[in-house]
Amino acid sequence: MSIILAIETSTELASAALLHGDELISRESLGVQTHSETILPMVQQLLAQAGVALSRCDAIAFGVGPGSFTGVRTACGVVQGLAFGSDLPVAPVVTLEAMAQACLEATGGQAKDVLAVLDARMGEVYWAQYRHGADGWQAVLEPVLSTAIDVRPQGLVRACGNGLAAYAKDFAGQAFTVGAMAQLMPHAAQVATLGRGIFEQGRTVALQDAQPLYLRNKVALTTAERRVRDLAKGAA
Repeated sequence: MSIILAIETSTELASAALLHGDELISRESLGVQTHSETILPMVQQLLAQAGVALSRCDAIAFGVGPGSFTGVRTACGVVQGLAFGSDLPVAPVVTLEAMAQACLEATGGQAKDVLAVLDARMGEVYWAQYRHGADGWQAVLEPVLSTAIDVRPQGLVRACGNGLAAYAKDFAGQAFTVGAMAQLMPHAAQVATLGRGIFEQGRTVALQDAQPLYLRNKVALTTAERRVRDLAKGAA
């Protein structure tokens, strides 16, 4: 089966994962200020543990957002650098869909209608609704940015994500809060799983098209983030 390297840095939890056959291994660290320092060492540790050279991977998957500006730009820069150095295709994965996948896995495949809610700070949340079927995940409601009180899913859903806890008062009384899994966050493990599907369906993109998904104003890579990208190119 295909070998997928994945990274996810859109929140305060940074993670990297390697999906090799049926084996999934991962690393993670907390602290959004250190993502640019920790993500490459985690990638190197995973490849060394699996005994796999980066060039043997079939694709690199990453969480495109929505999420923190710094986080999604860091992921984009690292992935572009690694893909450039190894000539690998890129599998972009929406972070909210990765949360839906985590919810599906955590419920043993029972949660097929999922509302993913991620804290966007500034009194707002990123959210989307997904439905899982034979062809994988389909977006019932595409990712949007809104206040918590404006989150309006369609029908019965299983809700997940830290936005539910961050704005618990605003969500109080909503039917979807029953059985909600507020601890679930975007993670490279699910990005790898979804990335494999993207690769096997022929939906990967070239590195120049590996761009973040912003729901607020776009900003350019900072000098520090460009340095991370260039370091990734060297590491590849």
